Order: sequence, then C-alpha cells, then structure tokens
Amino acid sequence: MNYEKWRHLLRAQFYQFMNKEDAALDEYRLTLAAAPEYARASIAMAFIYAKRNDFGHAAKHFREVLNSDPVNAEILFNLGFACDKQGELDEAIRSFEAATRLNPKFDRAWYGLGICHARLGRHAEAAKALHEAANLQPMNPHAWYALGMAHHHLNDPERVTEVIKYLHRFDPIMTRHLIQDTGRSDLAYMVADLAV
Repeated sequence: MNYEKWRHLLRAQFYQFMNKEDAALDEYRLTLAAAPEYARASIAMAFIYAKRNDFGHAAKHFREVLNSDPVNAEILFNLGFACDKQGELDEAIRSFEAATRLNPKFDRAWYGLGICHARLGRHAEAAKALHEAANLQPMNPHAWYALGMAHHHLNDPERVTEVIKYLHRFDPIMTRHLIQDTGRSDLAYMVADLAV
C-alpha cells in the first residue's frame, strides 16, 4: 500500500472540505508526486481551479486526466467547458464532440458544442447540436432559446416560430427574450400579459 499517497490524499480532502483550497492543492500535488497515475488528485485540482475561475489551470489538469483515460466523456466535457471559458473554442469544440461521440445522450456536451459553434458564426452546426440538446432536455429553456437564435441567424423564420411556440409552453419569460432578440414582434401577443 502506498501510504504517502493516502496520507496526502486524506489531508487534501480534509483541507478541501474546510475550504482551505491552497493547502488542499499542495496536498494533491504531494499525492501526485507519490502516485503520478492517481487521476482523482488531478480531477480534484481541476475542480478547485475551475471554482476559482482559473480555467487555464483547470484545463491543464483535465488534459492530464485524459492522458491516462482518453475515453472519459465527463472529463472531456469539463475540458470543453474550461476551454470555452478561456475562449479556446476550437479545442472546446473538439472536446465536446468527443464527449458526444462517447455518450450521444450527453445533453450538456451537445449544448456546449452548439454554443461554441454559434460564437464562431457556424449557425448550421450550432442548430444541429442545439437540436440534440433540446431534444435530450425538452424543458431546458436555454437550449431552446439558443436553438431559436441559431435558426434566426440561418434566416429560417418558420423554425424560429416553432421554437418560440414550444418554449412558450413552459417558459414565457425566456420566450419574451427570444421574441425580442429575433425581432419577432408578430409573436409578441404570446407574452403581452407579462410585466415589462
């Protein structure tokens, strides 16, 4: 048994529980020094850095985990999220795509993929990915809003109307935002009863 690994790991977890993140990071580093193959320490470090909005360090640790576990859809998603937050959209897209190949029902990865494509102006690709996200999470107003915006940028008013009508069934406030942001004043009657 690797006593050094467990000693540092338990200390790291204790410090993390006590919100002493710097001390936890130090102990996780010592855990990895004692057991470089122990991916849980890298994952924990990545999440501490992500919590601090230090997405560069978070991405570094997610990449380290993927070196030993390249088919982990959850870690690929987290890497995509960290890269997206840093504006590294091409790597984010590759990570999200890999996550969706491994787990086609991974709605958050489809959503992230769609948002990244939309930011790059690739609205057809965005619409495809967001359609998957919306179908997997039919009550996710953010996915439906983004899907409506993608179709708006594709000059597909019929599809925008369908999305607005669907979204109105469960989120009239997000519906109002979509109506306003797509310039669809012809559908404003649907949310006329909402306070401005």
